[in-house]
Amino acid sequence: MKRRDVLQNLVVAGTVLAPPVAFSGGSTSDRLGPVLPQRTLGKCKEKVTSLGLGGFHVGWPEDEAQVQAVIEKALEVGIRFFDNAESYGKGRSEERYGKYLIPKYRDDIFLMTKTQAKDAATARLHLEGSLKRMKTDVIDLWQIHSLKTPEDADDRLTKGVLDEALKAQQEGKVKHIGFTGHASPYAHIRMAEHKEVLAACSACQFPINPVDAAAKHSFIQTTLPKMAEHNVGVLAMKTLADGRFFAHKEMNGKVRWTSKDPVIPNTLSIDECIMFALSLPISVLITGAEKPEFVEEKAEIVRRFSELSSDQRKVLVDKVGGFAEQGKVEYYKNKDLRLPKGS
Repeated sequence: MKRRDVLQNLVVAGTVLAPPVAFSGGSTSDRLGPVLPQRTLGKCKEKVTSLGLGGFHVGWPEDEAQVQAVIEKALEVGIRFFDNAESYGKGRSEERYGKYLIPKYRDDIFLMTKTQAKDAATARLHLEGSLKRMKTDVIDLWQIHSLKTPEDADDRLTKGVLDEALKAQQEGKVKHIGFTGHASPYAHIRMAEHKEVLAACSACQFPINPVDAAAKHSFIQTTLPKMAEHNVGVLAMKTLADGRFFAHKEMNGKVRWTSKDPVIPNTLSIDECIMFALSLPISVLITGAEKPEFVEEKAEIVRRFSELSSDQRKVLVDKVGGFAEQGKVEYYKNKDLRLPKGS
C-alpha cells in the first residue's frame, strides 16, 4: 500500500492520531456566566474554550447592531476564544472587535489575529495596525496567515516574518505565535520541518472536516498527526468547508453560490460534522457566524458533545468520499496539489 493509504487507514482507525484534547475539567464560570468546555492550547498550556468565534464573518454585515449582537451572543453562550485577521474586511472585522468586544471584555477573552505579511517590515505594519484597530496592547496569539505552498512558507521565514513575531513577543505585544493556511497541507508540513518554527509556535490552524479526511491531499491525514507529535495546538477551521456543505451560501442577502447536491443535509448533519471535528485532537473549533442564532446553534452542539469512536468517524468519512476530489466543496485548496516525492 502507498504511504498515504496506510496513513488513511491508521488515522481512521484512530491509531496514529491521539484522542481528542481533553477538556480541562468540569463546568466553569466567570464574571460573564457559564463558560463552554475548555481544552489546552498545545505546549503554551493556555486554557481555551473548545468553540471560538471566527472574525471573518464579523466583517460581513452592514448592520452594526447585528455585529454587536453576534459578539454579545458568543459571550453569553460561553465562548471566550475570538479569532480575527488584519485582512478580514480590510480591517473592518478587527475594528468591530475594538468597538464591541475589547473595551468591555478584554480581560475575559483569548484574542487571536493574523498577518498575511510576506516580509518582516509588512508584518510589523500589520501588527501595529491590528493593535490599534482592536484597541488592545497585546494579542494572545498572532499567526502567520494563509500559507499557500511549501515555497511560500520558506520565503516568509527567509524574509523574517517569524523573526518579527519573536521580536513582538519579546516586546510583550504578542503572547503566543502560530501559523495558518487552507490551500496546502504540505505548506504546514514544511513549516514543521524548521526547528525554529516548532520552538516558537504554540498553535496551527487548518481545515478539519470529513471531506478533507477522505481527500487525497488531506490536512487530517498529514498535518494533524505532525502537530500532535510536536504538541502544537490545532485550531480547526472550515469544519463546514466555508459553508460549501450547504445548498447555498448568502452574504448580506445575496446568494453567492448554490449546490444541487449539498453535503448537509443530504449526506451528513451539522451535528455529525461538529462532533467529528471535536473527536480529533484539536484545541478549538472556530465557527463563522454572522447571525446570533448561528452562534447559539454551534454552542448547543458543543455543550452536548459526545466523542465519536474511530468506527463512527470512518462511517462519516466513507459517506462523503464522493465529494472529496470534486474540488467544489474544498474549493480553497490549491488546484495543482501533488504529493511530495517519496510519499
